[in-house]
Amino acid sequence: MEEGSEGLVLVARKPCFGLPTGCPICLPVHIYLKFANVPFTMHFDAASPDSEDIPSVELGDYVAFNSEKGGAIEGLKEDGIVDLDSKLPTHIVPDWLAMKAMITSWLSDAMLYELWVNSDGVVADKIYFSDLPWPIGKVLHWKQTKYMKQLLGIMEANAMEREAEIYLKAALAYDALSTKLGEQNFFFENRPTSLDAIFLGQTLFVIHASADTSILRSKLMEHENLVRYTESLKTQFLEASSSSSSSSVPRASFGSSSSWSSSTSRGKGGASRGGAKPKKKEKTEEEKTFKRRGKYFLAAQFIAVVVFLSLMGPSDDVDVEIEDDGLNYED
Repeated sequence: MEEGSEGLVLVARKPCFGLPTGCPICLPVHIYLKFANVPFTMHFDAASPDSEDIPSVELGDYVAFNSEKGGAIEGLKEDGIVDLDSKLPTHIVPDWLAMKAMITSWLSDAMLYELWVNSDGVVADKIYFSDLPWPIGKVLHWKQTKYMKQLLGIMEANAMEREAEIYLKAALAYDALSTKLGEQNFFFENRPTSLDAIFLGQTLFVIHASADTSILRSKLMEHENLVRYTESLKTQFLEASSSSSSSSVPRASFGSSSSWSSSTSRGKGGASRGGAKPKKKEKTEEEKTFKRRGKYFLAAQFIAVVVFLSLMGPSDDVDVEIEDDGLNYED
C-alpha cells in the first residue's frame, strides 16, 4: 500500500444474514482484505443493484472493479496493492490453480443457480432489491434471472439435465476440497490465499443465507471438515476482529417509496390482539389526499416501468415469458 494513503475503501452490498455483506460476490473480497490484515472502510451501495462494477476497492485515485481484470481480488493482486498469492511455492501452483478453478466455476455456478433460478427469489430480493420501489425491483430481478439462465446455459428443453449436472459438479468439488483440506486450517502452506477467501465467502453464504431446502447446502454439510473450516475462520477473522469501519454510500432518492413501505408495515401490525376493537378514526381531508397521491405515485412507477421495457425492447433471441421463470410476482 502507498504511504500516506487514507486507506482502502471496499464498496459492497449491504449486510444480511449475519454476514458483513450479503452479496456472495462481495463477501470474498471482504474476507481477502481481512486475511491480508489490511485496514479498510466499507461503504454500502444500494443505488446500483445491477452494477457489474460492485464490489470495488478504492485507494485514492486507484479503483479495482469487479468487472475488470477478472474481479476486484485479481485487480488488487495484478496491481501490487494486496497480494496473498505472490509467495506460493512453484511446485504447488498447478494444484492450487486447479482447485481455484473448480471453486470459481463449478461451485460458483451452483451457488448462482440456487440464488437466481432454483429459489423463490426471497434471498436475492433482500440482498439486491429491498431498497428499491417494488415494481422496479421485480423488473430488475426478472432481468437478472433471465441473464443468469443464459449464462448457465439453461433452457426449457434442458433445464432438468443442467440442474443435475450443476449439482453433480458441486458434489464432486466438495469431495475434492474436503480431501485436500483434511485437518488443516487452510488449503495450502497453512496460510490464507485468495483461494481460501473465495471458498470461505461461498461457504459462508451457502450456510447462512441459503434456504433450509437448499440442495447445495445439504451437499456441503456432508463434509464436517469443510463446515468446521468455515465456522472457525468466520470466528477468527469476521467476529473476533472488527478493524474495519462502515458507512453508507449515498443511495438514489426513493424517499416516497420508503415512506410508503414504512406506513404499510405499521398498518399491518396495528391491530391489537384481544380486547375491544379500537374505534375507527375519521380520516381528515389531508389523510385522504395523501392516500390518493400515494396511489398516483404507484401508478406512475408502474407506467415508468412499462415505458422502460417498451424502449429497451426484448431482443429477438429471447422469448419473454415471465411464467417460465418460476418467480412469484404476487406481493
